[in-house]
Amino acid sequence: MVLNAITWNIDPAIFSLGSHEIRWYGLLFGVGLVIFGPMIMEKIWKHEGLKSDWLYPKLFWYVMIGTVVGARLGHCLFYEPEYYLAHPMEILKTWEGGLASHGGTIGVILACWLYSRRVTHKSILWILDRLAVPVGLVAGMIRLGNLMNSEIFGHATDLPWAFRFPRSKEYWEAVPDGLLGCHPTQIYEALCYFAVFGICMWLYWRRDAANRYSGLIVGVFLIGIFLSRFVIEQVKIVQEVWEINMIASIGMNMGQLLSIPFVLIGVWLVVRALTIHRRETTLSANKS
Repeated sequence: MVLNAITWNIDPAIFSLGSHEIRWYGLLFGVGLVIFGPMIMEKIWKHEGLKSDWLYPKLFWYVMIGTVVGARLGHCLFYEPEYYLAHPMEILKTWEGGLASHGGTIGVILACWLYSRRVTHKSILWILDRLAVPVGLVAGMIRLGNLMNSEIFGHATDLPWAFRFPRSKEYWEAVPDGLLGCHPTQIYEALCYFAVFGICMWLYWRRDAANRYSGLIVGVFLIGIFLSRFVIEQVKIVQEVWEINMIASIGMNMGQLLSIPFVLIGVWLVVRALTIHRRETTLSANKS
């Protein structure tokens, strides 16, 4: 008898154009990256009266290229380096899947560094504080895309909100008899990322943190995104078989290991932002 669980049997393809499928993952990724993200950035630009060409086309293309290239290279080099270094042309086949959020984050940071040097001539934290505001929303939509693909889920569990993924080969490897569902870690992460998005929106619009606390918003973003990722990875099925040995030897998988530096950088940015603000407030009070 199949235990109580939600059976998730959604077709990952919305429709096909000839031999090419239009998939939910690509739609959610694209809508977040190309529509919702830029829409929020437009409101920020209008609110601050910034130069329009700083946003379009300059920032748009820097972030777009940094995200896609970084996410793809991150997957290839962090998770399957031997294969892709032996077959470098395969790296270009992004349509076959394989994107890593850690690589995407590194790609965006590098893109923002170049953007700051070549376009705004401001500190990199200036653009990162503003760009971090919508990214949690985009990241959450990407995780919902993973849900539509029946991928990146957790270990078997008898919790009442467990999901069965009959379309997934990984599901049948984890639960051969199909009696149990698995942790819907895509939903766990999406909810955490949406919460981070809400906090960053509050910091920007209600606390004026981008102007008052340099580095605070991006610091909170890094802590929220990657700490939640670190915790949720505990119940997630490993993406690569070799991660099993990694967990046995160091007690964490690659996703957790890669998350640690981002959390530490986030903590440093938050402490730095609050310390500088407190110092400036004290100096201002003494002068008056």
